[in-house]
Amino acid sequence: MDTPAPDRAQIAKLLRAHEIIPTHQRLVIAQILFARSQHLSADQLLTLVNQEHAEVSKATIYNTLNLFEKKQMVREVIVDPERVFYDTNTQPHPHFFDVEQGILMDIEAPDLRLEGLPPIPEGMEQERMDVIIRIRKSH
Repeated sequence: MDTPAPDRAQIAKLLRAHEIIPTHQRLVIAQILFARSQHLSADQLLTLVNQEHAEVSKATIYNTLNLFEKKQMVREVIVDPERVFYDTNTQPHPHFFDVEQGILMDIEAPDLRLEGLPPIPEGMEQERMDVIIRIRKSH
């Protein structure tokens, strides 16, 4: 059973918990973004937000997404230099990317292991690792 989408008060509480001031525009953006677990590009989010509220600029979308990413509310997934998605699931997990449809999908792979990785250079530590498997329809 799906969890109901959070209401405005729940979204405001979520933003405050991440030390973000819940302005009207941030609330509108967050309500759509966190309605369910999903992967949206900034342009997709802008379209969805402005279908209901024609008051949010592209710059506001990008600024808000950058703030949410900085506060670890979303995870930025860069599939190529021209395609960035914002994932509401911030836990480490791999993805499939459908190159023909431009869709990013979570992979349920709790037992996934990557072996033979090179040692991390001295004085450095691993921040995270992104696994993106690019797929297309077989011909």
